[in-house]
Amino acid sequence: MVEKSSEGSRRREAAGDARPVDLGRLRTRSLFERKDLVTTDQFGRATDEADGISAFLAGLPDVLAARGLRELARAICSARRQGKPVVMAMGAHVIKCGLGPFVIDLMERGYVSAIAMNGAGPVHDFEIACKGSTSEDVAAELGEGEFGMARETAEAMASAAEGSAKDESGLGRAVGRMINQRRLPHREMSVLAAAARLELPATVHVAIGTDIVHMHPTVSAAAIAEASHLDFRILCDVVSRLDGGVWLNVGSAVVLPEVFLKALTVARNLGHRVEDFTAGDMDMLRHYRPEKNVLSRPGGRAYSITGHHEIMLPLLRMAVLVEDAEGGSDKG
Repeated sequence: MVEKSSEGSRRREAAGDARPVDLGRLRTRSLFERKDLVTTDQFGRATDEADGISAFLAGLPDVLAARGLRELARAICSARRQGKPVVMAMGAHVIKCGLGPFVIDLMERGYVSAIAMNGAGPVHDFEIACKGSTSEDVAAELGEGEFGMARETAEAMASAAEGSAKDESGLGRAVGRMINQRRLPHREMSVLAAAARLELPATVHVAIGTDIVHMHPTVSAAAIAEASHLDFRILCDVVSRLDGGVWLNVGSAVVLPEVFLKALTVARNLGHRVEDFTAGDMDMLRHYRPEKNVLSRPGGRAYSITGHHEIMLPLLRMAVLVEDAEGGSDKG
């Protein structure tokens, strides 16, 4: 009883003699003396459908992500004009969402000069090129142990990895080249095939055990690892020239932000100045590693634009086209 009484006394002492604060003693000031962050000059303007996409983009509010979208588009156009890299590091969800044609268009127009993917990227890219469809029903297939058991996909990745080892082309280039050489029926939808055709760097960064092909006996882990490590070294060279360029992290929450941080370290360790660049993160949610490894730690200008890929990436592409057209830049 003594202990309980003592504890109660300590609580009352910590709380003090709590009484309602007299709000009449507060200091106030005029609204017109205050400095505000948003003015009506920054407000959006509702446009009509007949006004076109340029008016729509110009009518977005000049705040937060809308401002970031325009500034990111401006940075991409500036990098293109100066011949600096614009790297799109993408998770496989970007491909699964049907955004390959948008990425390919940006590559063909010269706005994206290099591609980086996680290990699932070439899996879906190949399946689309081969079959015209991808993304199996995982829940339905998992119950019977059928998930990820497509022979053609595993055999293609195994063949590409072995080809990469022979000519030191890297896994991304090997997959794209294979799709073109086999003349797969939907190869025009393949991001890696387009990169190979355009002779743009396309690297694949594999985490062993995360992709369906790693379950197949036809796939050599050694060959895939060697090819992926070669791609990492290729990406280090791309990042070493990123000063003045743009790094876009689109839909990769862990693997590619980690890869970027290591590639940037290698570039700077070898004496390359990589300081004046723009970094953008686009995903459906904000994640720790893109925030730290892409936007915060590297030290460039940083933009986070959150939303569904199937909406935001086409919007960014259109913002780039409008910015380039209205900025009067060289179409080269």
